[in-house]
Amino acid sequence: NSGVLSLLRPLLLDVVPTIQQTAALALGRLANYNDALAEAVVKGNILPHLVCSLSEQNRFYKKAAAFVLRAVGKHSPQLAQAIVQCGALEMLVICLEDFDPGVKEAASWALGYIARHNSELSQAVVDAGAVPLLVLCIQEPEIALKRIAASTLSDISKHSPELAQTVVDAGAIAHLAQMILNPDAKLKRQVLSALSQIAKHSVDLAELVVEAEIFPVVLTCLKDSDEYVKKNGATLIREIAKHTPELSQLIVNAGGVAAVIDCIGSCRGTVRLPGIMMLGYVAAHSENLSMAVIVSKGIPPLCACLIEEHEDHIKAAAAWALGQVGRHTPEHARAVAVANVLPTLLAMYMDTRSSEDLQMKATLKSILQKCTYLPALEPLLHDAPPNIMKHIVGQFSKVLPHDSKARRLFVTTGGLKKVQEIKAEPGSLLQEYINTINSCYPEEIVR
Repeated sequence: NSGVLSLLRPLLLDVVPTIQQTAALALGRLANYNDALAEAVVKGNILPHLVCSLSEQNRFYKKAAAFVLRAVGKHSPQLAQAIVQCGALEMLVICLEDFDPGVKEAASWALGYIARHNSELSQAVVDAGAVPLLVLCIQEPEIALKRIAASTLSDISKHSPELAQTVVDAGAIAHLAQMILNPDAKLKRQVLSALSQIAKHSVDLAELVVEAEIFPVVLTCLKDSDEYVKKNGATLIREIAKHTPELSQLIVNAGGVAAVIDCIGSCRGTVRLPGIMMLGYVAAHSENLSMAVIVSKGIPPLCACLIEEHEDHIKAAAAWALGQVGRHTPEHARAVAVANVLPTLLAMYMDTRSSEDLQMKATLKSILQKCTYLPALEPLLHDAPPNIMKHIVGQFSKVLPHDSKARRLFVTTGGLKKVQEIKAEPGSLLQEYINTINSCYPEEIVR
């Protein structure tokens, strides 16, 4: 408001280098504060000054100038676009070849903040020739530079298979994979994130990541003391597992399912989310893979997530994963039903406070249509709404005609009585099921 920006601009061209650097730093801090100030820096025509002096100035000025570009570019795609338009990318890419690691770091950081917005901006960073130099940066000894370069590669890869492919073509995967065992937690976070962003797009890219021999090494990350390393490790495994049964099988063979189950059991909150989803993806592929989740004792921790977590989206993921485990055969459904989780799911489905997504995921339908384990279904007869009731009664109508012991139990536990109280539309599917059940018993018992 005091008109400082217009006073700082001429100082960028001052004859004293320290004044130039300090002016650039002040502009960077202002632009970093919020998007309105960043916009003022762009409107004040300050970027061209910065860019033209980037090439001839010393390393301190380069760092300060790259900081301003990063501070402006981080706020929005429009502001990042303004940086691209003033020709800054070429200068930043030149800075990636600087002998000073701090300059490389500042340039890499600015490029990452530009690339993360959308695929057009990310493509602009690629076209400026940044990727091969970033791959060189992750091989430098300085840990801070490695972190930022890995983070920038992650930001470039995330938007599309094509962009991820350019990162792969530059040979990034092998170097990233070697750093999974690096003791620095912040570096591991970025490395795992970059590999996830590459693997998520397609089967081919996921296979390339697997071929870099990340298993079983990556499973150690699930035991890491750093929550984000755990989360990103689980995310990477999830992004590989989701593509094909073969990739999921490979993860099972490496001990990945058991490791993810331990990981979910040992942490709380959003850190659990990728692991929960990974189990759902694995179980969804086939009966055998779903059985692998059951045999590795995956159901109890998923049930625990339903009960312990407060956020609906985590509960919804756990409900979805349990549905994927239980939907294959009666044996699978029984494994889920025995864990006594069906009443919990039903309560969430009927709770008006549950999010729409949670209600949709907790419908039980996929499990109920396969479940022939009646003791687990019986408690549901007393609470279920009509749209779910028909599936429950339907399962009874399939099992009771062939199982005399179950028929006796059904009378003594009051299940048959409950069935008589259900109001069904004449001629509806539900009424047919009820008739089938009633026809298993002598008429005086039904009465």
